[in-house]
Amino acid sequence: MADYMSMPMLKFVLNEVLEVEKLCALPRFKDYDKSSFDILLDSTKSYADKVMYPVFREMDEDPARYEDGKIYVHPVVGKVLKDAGENGLIGALFDYDIGGMQLPHTIHSAISHINQCANNNLPGYAGLTGGAAGLLVSFANQQLIDTYVPNMLKGLWGGTMCLTEPQAGSSLSDVATAGTPNEDGSYNIVGQKIFISGGDHEYVDNMIHLVLVRIDGAPQGTKGISLMVVPKKRIKDDGTLEPNDVITAGDFQKVGQRGYCTTHLSFGENNNCKGWLVGEENRGLANMFQMMNGARIDVGLTGASTATAAYYASLQYAKERPQGRRISNSGKKNVDDGQTLIINHPDVRRMLMLQKSIVEGSLALLMEASMYHDLSQYGDESERSYYHDLLELLTPIAKTYPSEMGITSISNGLQVLGGYGFCSEFPLQQYYRDIRITPLYEGTTGIQSLDLLGRKVVMNNGEAMRSLTKEMITTIKAASNYEDLQVYAEQLKTASKQLQAVLQHLIQFAMSGEHERFIADASIFMEMMSTVVIAWQWLKLATVAKTALINGNGSFSNEFYTEQINTMRFYYKYELPKVLSCKATLMSNDSLTIVEESEAVFSFG
Repeated sequence: MADYMSMPMLKFVLNEVLEVEKLCALPRFKDYDKSSFDILLDSTKSYADKVMYPVFREMDEDPARYEDGKIYVHPVVGKVLKDAGENGLIGALFDYDIGGMQLPHTIHSAISHINQCANNNLPGYAGLTGGAAGLLVSFANQQLIDTYVPNMLKGLWGGTMCLTEPQAGSSLSDVATAGTPNEDGSYNIVGQKIFISGGDHEYVDNMIHLVLVRIDGAPQGTKGISLMVVPKKRIKDDGTLEPNDVITAGDFQKVGQRGYCTTHLSFGENNNCKGWLVGEENRGLANMFQMMNGARIDVGLTGASTATAAYYASLQYAKERPQGRRISNSGKKNVDDGQTLIINHPDVRRMLMLQKSIVEGSLALLMEASMYHDLSQYGDESERSYYHDLLELLTPIAKTYPSEMGITSISNGLQVLGGYGFCSEFPLQQYYRDIRITPLYEGTTGIQSLDLLGRKVVMNNGEAMRSLTKEMITTIKAASNYEDLQVYAEQLKTASKQLQAVLQHLIQFAMSGEHERFIADASIFMEMMSTVVIAWQWLKLATVAKTALINGNGSFSNEFYTEQINTMRFYYKYELPKVLSCKATLMSNDSLTIVEESEAVFSFG
């Protein structure tokens, strides 16, 4: 069995960097301890080794498909859903009294990381079902909860979220799916939804769709959107199921994640589709964002995990592939020497270290964001708003950096393999195709960047940014206690000040009413801030590793801790300097992407 992720790295982040066992002091998680967390993680890895990883390539070669009005997926989907229902994973985050495990979000994310590394085509089926059930528990009335949630948590029924429409795309203000009230409290639903992940397959008895709908007479724009539960099959009074006029109109054959079905759904073609309101009228988008924000963290996990599996595949290849000879200090190759493994070539080592710095820095950020989620919901009440703001600020970064830089990471992995990387004989090409969707899922990189710059960094008069700066200062001070880390602490301090300078430069445009100018280069700002945030994570990892080396009380080898410090050094040499180029772009006076100033850029003549 090939390695596809590192349990030591995951446990180092959880146990020594985040000290996740501290969550067990909170009333909600009092039934857990470090030992129970480790058992969960180890059993997840064992299951992923036996069930999920072996069919990773098979699901790509025999993808989900649409035939005769139905979606067909790999049989392992049925097994994984059944097992996830039986072992409580679908409802892992839920309260005990509705069949949940009350598991910390941090540990749930760690479990997701293992599963996504093993096979990124599979976890979404159970993940979306749990997310949809979570919306019902949070906003639906008790009757709807009792009707749908138990079978969803058992893995007998699936769940989705249905936002995107053919004419609207990412512009949710243009949602047109209509809901007409009926006398019995239901609504007639008519409309189309596209790109619905896990939208239909034969391994569940029913699909429970959470659908954004515009009720007749509702205001235009996002203020007029409501959330409905629309099952594929209605439940009759005797408990049996009947069709609800939800038709699977087709599927989308994708570049990657081909084992994860993506469907086109039609509601009410025969004017016999019923839905039920979840929460208040015209509050649908706000309610759906509970699931969307969680989904954005999950997409970041998918990107980081896919890139992690690709890193270990390319690392294994580099350790086994002999080619060429090392160049001696005289500058010449000795043809009489035997071939060396390609991992001994400096440029190959650079590419591998880039992969490692991206995937492990991403993992650290995602676990930290998950920890903030737990603390914002269940921590000390006086601190919940602090961690909520940090989570809000970091969510678009935690979704975007692993997605975008994960592509860069896997591209370097392909390069390590050379020509073999471009061939189906090796898995790198599949990882490369699979990860390409992650900058598109749950809001594109452009949308995440607009959210970061246009909303999150300025919310509450910049309070979240001040909180992030406080967290960075804590890390800088801790690193400064070690002489050989002081130079990196100073580099992070400088990069943070450069980020603040850019932000102050941009905010003046918003203050003067030039809002388009303010957000025109939001994606570049995302790149700059993400680079700084990952540098913060790496300094934190290196500081904990340095402490363990000196005190000798860590759980891992000295070699492991030294790797963390060396990878941090690599990131600060090769990646952190990108902050300067981003700063130059963001503070430039040219505005070539704003229409009025660049109308002559594009032509057909």
